[in-house]
Amino acid sequence: MRIAPRARDTDLTTRARIRNAAIEEFAIRGFGASVREIAARAGVTAGLITHHFGSKDNLRVECDTEVIRQYRAIKGGGSAMSPAQSMSVLAELDEYAPMFVYILRSVRDGGAAGIQFLEQMIQEAIAYAAEGEKSGLVRPSRDPEARARYLVTSSLGGILLQLSLQPQLDLADVGATVRRIVDEITLPTLEIYTEGVLTDRRYLDEYLLYVGDPPGTAATSSTTTSQTMETTS
Repeated sequence: MRIAPRARDTDLTTRARIRNAAIEEFAIRGFGASVREIAARAGVTAGLITHHFGSKDNLRVECDTEVIRQYRAIKGGGSAMSPAQSMSVLAELDEYAPMFVYILRSVRDGGAAGIQFLEQMIQEAIAYAAEGEKSGLVRPSRDPEARARYLVTSSLGGILLQLSLQPQLDLADVGATVRRIVDEITLPTLEIYTEGVLTDRRYLDEYLLYVGDPPGTAATSSTTTSQTMETTS
């Protein structure tokens, strides 16, 4: 699959164009993509890639950094954007598709790189939630790190399970695959995040009694209680 070059790429340095081409090539072919294939996508020679990065491993490290930067920009902007502005991101999926697939490949392949990528995403989720709490968008958590870890791992795990069970979802078909996944998960995800699933807090209360010394503060508990009472009244 050939991804249409982004208009702003014409204004980038040669090094940045190579990096962006590598992200797309890794997304489409996997991390076994050769330097020559990356060079062909970037419109440069393989020797020029070696000149700028020294090796494919070094290029991969720079790609990792750029993908995390893009991911941070999307997540960070989410707390400041209106709901309408956030939904407009869905119209730009073709632009962000290589980034999403790159992330999925990194986590699915596992190893040190996949673990590092996952941990970075969790840290970004923690920071995003903290900003969301300050702005009033996100409810406080008794254990912010545990919540972020659960949300990130369950989200990625669910998508990877879909890919395993639906062979028609091919990561090499970057745009179509990301579009289909997003179409399938957006509504249930927003419903769960916004409205929850349980109609009252009995299960939570029983668990908090069971663990004896739950994390969090009384302020968090009272906030959750008042919100729940308003919802169920």
